[in-house]
Amino acid sequence: MANTQAICGSFKSELMLGAHQLGTVTIVSRTSLTAPTTDTVKAALYLASGSLGAGTTAYSATSEVSGTGYTAGGVTVTNATAPSTSGTTGIWTPSASIVYSSVTLTTSFDTVLIYNSTQSNRAIGVYTFGAQTITAGTFTLTMPTNDATHALIQLA
Repeated sequence: MANTQAICGSFKSELMLGAHQLGTVTIVSRTSLTAPTTDTVKAALYLASGSLGAGTTAYSATSEVSGTGYTAGGVTVTNATAPSTSGTTGIWTPSASIVYSSVTLTTSFDTVLIYNSTQSNRAIGVYTFGAQTITAGTFTLTMPTNDATHALIQLA
Protein backbone atom coordinates (compact mmCIF):
# COMPACT_ATOMS: atom_id res chain seq x y z
CA MET A 1 0.00 0.00 0.00
CA ALA A 2 1.30 3.50 -0.80
CA ASN A 3 1.43 6.52 1.46
CA THR A 4 -1.66 8.74 1.10
CA GLN A 5 -1.98 12.40 2.02
CA ALA A 6 -4.50 13.19 4.76
CA ILE A 7 -5.18 15.02 7.98
CA CYS A 8 -5.12 12.14 10.46
CA GLY A 9 -8.57 11.12 11.70
CA SER A 10 -7.32 10.83 15.28
CA PHE A 11 -6.07 14.44 15.13
CA LYS A 12 -9.56 15.71 14.31
CA SER A 13 -11.09 14.19 17.44
CA GLU A 14 -8.07 15.10 19.60
CA LEU A 15 -8.56 18.75 18.64
CA MET A 16 -12.00 18.68 20.23
CA LEU A 17 -10.51 17.06 23.33
CA GLY A 18 -7.93 19.84 23.62
CA ALA A 19 -4.99 17.48 23.09
CA HIS A 20 -2.96 19.82 20.86
CA GLN A 21 -1.58 23.34 21.47
CA LEU A 22 -0.28 24.58 18.13
CA GLY A 23 1.31 27.94 17.47
CA THR A 24 1.90 30.76 19.89
CA VAL A 25 0.40 30.34 23.31
CA THR A 26 -3.05 31.90 23.22
CA ILE A 27 -4.76 30.05 26.07
CA VAL A 28 -3.65 28.65 29.36
CA SER A 29 -2.20 25.21 28.75
CA ARG A 30 -3.91 22.04 29.81
CA THR A 31 -0.72 21.20 31.77
CA SER A 32 -0.48 24.38 33.81
CA LEU A 33 -3.05 26.90 34.95
CA THR A 34 -0.41 29.61 35.35
CA ALA A 35 2.29 28.95 32.73
CA PRO A 36 0.97 28.51 29.18
CA THR A 37 3.01 26.23 26.91
CA THR A 38 3.14 25.33 23.23
CA ASP A 39 3.54 21.73 22.10
CA THR A 40 6.63 20.60 20.17
CA VAL A 41 5.71 19.55 16.64
CA LYS A 42 8.08 17.37 14.62
CA ALA A 43 8.37 16.18 11.02
CA ALA A 44 9.63 12.71 10.08
CA LEU A 45 10.33 11.46 6.54
CA TYR A 46 9.02 8.13 5.25
CA LEU A 47 9.96 5.73 2.49
CA ALA A 48 7.88 5.61 -0.69
CA SER A 49 7.12 1.98 0.21
CA GLY A 50 5.37 3.03 3.46
CA SER A 51 1.65 2.93 4.20
CA LEU A 52 0.89 6.12 6.13
CA GLY A 53 -2.44 7.91 5.70
CA ALA A 54 -5.61 9.06 7.45
CA GLY A 55 -5.51 6.05 9.78
CA THR A 56 -2.05 6.93 11.14
CA THR A 57 -2.44 7.75 14.84
CA ALA A 58 1.13 8.31 16.04
CA TYR A 59 4.75 8.58 14.98
CA SER A 60 6.41 5.22 14.37
CA ALA A 61 9.87 4.34 13.10
CA THR A 62 8.34 1.72 10.76
CA SER A 63 9.12 2.79 7.16
CA GLU A 64 10.94 5.93 8.34
CA VAL A 65 13.99 6.90 6.29
CA SER A 66 17.48 6.30 7.60
CA GLY A 67 20.76 7.66 6.42
CA THR A 68 23.73 9.83 7.18
CA GLY A 69 22.77 13.01 9.03
CA TYR A 70 19.14 12.00 9.56
CA THR A 71 17.93 11.47 13.13
CA ALA A 72 15.03 9.09 13.80
CA GLY A 73 11.94 11.13 14.62
CA GLY A 74 12.87 13.86 12.16
CA VAL A 75 13.28 17.55 12.91
CA THR A 76 11.45 20.07 15.06
CA VAL A 77 8.92 22.19 13.20
CA THR A 78 8.85 25.95 13.82
CA ASN A 79 5.49 26.23 15.60
CA ALA A 80 5.13 29.98 16.12
CA THR A 81 1.95 30.79 14.19
CA ALA A 82 -1.27 30.45 16.13
CA PRO A 83 -4.14 28.61 14.44
CA SER A 84 -6.66 31.06 13.06
CA THR A 85 -9.59 31.30 10.68
CA SER A 86 -9.89 32.51 7.14
CA GLY A 87 -13.57 32.98 6.42
CA THR A 88 -15.17 29.90 7.95
CA THR A 89 -12.09 27.67 7.61
CA GLY A 90 -9.78 26.92 10.53
CA ILE A 91 -6.15 27.08 9.37
CA TRP A 92 -2.61 26.40 10.60
CA THR A 93 0.74 26.27 8.84
CA PRO A 94 4.21 26.01 10.40
CA SER A 95 5.87 29.42 10.50
CA ALA A 96 9.04 28.33 8.65
CA SER A 97 10.17 25.79 6.08
CA ILE A 98 11.07 22.32 7.36
CA VAL A 99 14.76 21.70 6.69
CA TYR A 100 16.84 18.52 6.86
CA SER A 101 20.47 19.68 6.60
CA SER A 102 23.50 17.70 5.42
CA VAL A 103 21.69 14.40 4.86
CA THR A 104 22.24 11.42 2.60
CA LEU A 105 19.01 9.48 2.05
CA THR A 106 19.57 7.05 -0.81
CA THR A 107 16.34 5.06 -0.50
CA SER A 108 13.35 6.71 -2.21
CA PHE A 109 11.09 8.68 0.14
CA ASP A 110 7.90 10.61 -0.62
CA THR A 111 6.15 11.46 2.64
CA VAL A 112 6.45 13.61 5.76
CA LEU A 113 4.49 12.92 8.93
CA ILE A 114 3.79 15.99 11.05
CA TYR A 115 3.24 14.92 14.66
CA ASN A 116 3.01 16.29 18.20
CA SER A 117 5.98 14.98 20.17
CA THR A 118 4.79 16.67 23.38
CA GLN A 119 1.56 14.68 23.33
CA SER A 120 2.74 11.06 23.04
CA ASN A 121 3.86 11.52 19.40
CA ARG A 122 0.25 11.88 18.22
CA ALA A 123 -0.08 12.16 14.43
CA ILE A 124 -1.36 15.40 12.89
CA GLY A 125 -1.08 14.95 9.14
CA VAL A 126 0.54 12.93 6.38
CA TYR A 127 1.82 14.90 3.39
CA THR A 128 3.10 13.34 0.18
CA PHE A 129 5.33 14.73 -2.57
CA GLY A 130 7.26 13.32 -5.53
CA ALA A 131 9.76 10.58 -4.70
CA GLN A 132 13.16 11.93 -3.64
CA THR A 133 16.69 10.81 -2.81
CA ILE A 134 19.36 13.10 -1.38
CA THR A 135 23.14 12.68 -1.52
CA ALA A 136 25.06 14.90 0.89
CA GLY A 137 22.60 17.75 0.59
CA THR A 138 19.80 19.72 2.19
CA PHE A 139 16.15 18.78 1.76
CA THR A 140 13.69 21.63 2.34
CA LEU A 141 9.91 21.48 2.53
CA THR A 142 8.67 25.01 1.85
CA MET A 143 5.47 25.78 3.73
CA PRO A 144 2.43 27.13 1.89
CA THR A 145 0.70 30.44 2.55
CA ASN A 146 -1.38 30.28 5.72
CA ASP A 147 -4.82 30.92 4.19
CA ALA A 148 -8.05 28.99 3.55
CA THR A 149 -6.85 27.77 0.16
CA HIS A 150 -3.25 26.83 0.91
CA ALA A 151 -2.71 26.26 4.67
CA LEU A 152 -1.10 22.97 5.68
CA ILE A 153 -4.12 22.24 7.89
CA GLN A 154 -7.53 23.41 6.67
CA LEU A 155 -10.66 22.50 8.63
CA ALA A 156 -13.78 23.70 6.88
